[in-house]
Amino acid sequence: MSFLFPSVLLSSLVVLTACSSFAPPSDWTGAPKDHVVARLGQADTQRQLGGGITRLEFSTGPYGRHTWFVDLDYAGLVVRSEQVLTEKNFNQITPGMDQAEVRQRLGRPGERRMLARARGEVWAYRYENPFCQWFQLEFAQDQRLRSAGYGEPPECDRPQEIIIPN
Repeated sequence: MSFLFPSVLLSSLVVLTACSSFAPPSDWTGAPKDHVVARLGQADTQRQLGGGITRLEFSTGPYGRHTWFVDLDYAGLVVRSEQVLTEKNFNQITPGMDQAEVRQRLGRPGERRMLARARGEVWAYRYENPFCQWFQLEFAQDQRLRSAGYGEPPECDRPQEIIIPN
């Protein structure tokens, strides 16, 4: 039993390290693009923002809860990095915005589903929060945001366990 505790502790440490390794360091200002790519992998999207700034977008996939935007100056050095899947950013999304505007603020959605009868599409973003919820956006056929709000992702839709007393 005495050697079980260290192995459990080591396993937990490996899992925690793996989970936290996707994020850039807290102050990455001045780091070259090569360091960013070595740490986070290839960017999902790269776009020009103007003023010589290039934004790299790093998403963690459909079940990931983080999307990092890393802004580089004309020399390819980091000037800013931000995890954008936050309630603060979600609350700035308003009806009437088009898909491109939302994508520039939140990055690639974790899930996209078409609505029946070609009425539009729904985007969903998982994010870090103490509840089992995600942020969803409903776009009309013209790719303009019709509505947005918080909901419960499918993995949370579990039937309640029924306990029958003896």
